[in-house]
Amino acid sequence: MKLVIFGATGKIGRNLIDQALSQGHQVTAFTRTPDKLTEIHENLRVKQGDVLDSASVRDAVRGQDGVLCALGMPLMNKEGLREKGTNIIIQIMEEVGVKRLVCLSGLGAGDSWSILPLHYKYLIVPLFMRHLYADHERQESLVKKSLLDWIIVRPGSFIKGAQTGQYRHGFTVADEPARLKVSHEDVAHFMLKQSAENTYLRQTPALSY
Repeated sequence: MKLVIFGATGKIGRNLIDQALSQGHQVTAFTRTPDKLTEIHENLRVKQGDVLDSASVRDAVRGQDGVLCALGMPLMNKEGLREKGTNIIIQIMEEVGVKRLVCLSGLGAGDSWSILPLHYKYLIVPLFMRHLYADHERQESLVKKSLLDWIIVRPGSFIKGAQTGQYRHGFTVADEPARLKVSHEDVAHFMLKQSAENTYLRQTPALSY
């Protein structure tokens, strides 16, 4: 497939690039800072641009089979980049006729709030993650209203690890709150699978160990 990755220099984005290339996909890595990507591969195109600039997003998206959106910002950032950037990505995808969007969100957004353990709901999120969750909520709303073939991926907390391919997905109840964690490598593995599968089409699968 021909895939474009937004948020390509983040931890999820870098894993998406590596795994997509290893599977033989043609990858366009979209980033404001291309010097952060030093990998050279015949199937890798690094596209410099700003996700808030429609022209550069259009140039990256046109002709692709799918879009992987892994936009991220620091926890306390209030700029709403996920919402604003995803809005432009959606508009361009609908304009040029690219249908498949796999969008990174977070466990706790939307109806997955009920899965979070109490200390997340009443301590961690209010103190440290309220801006992140507000941004994800607005981002998800835009995706769900779109005409695209979308899948929103909601991983638990990120931990250091390796790609195992062994994780829970699509669950609605946490059997063990302490297990609501997953590695960047496995999140990328799951997102990449969704670029070609319809199991969770227009759904919001949770993801954790």
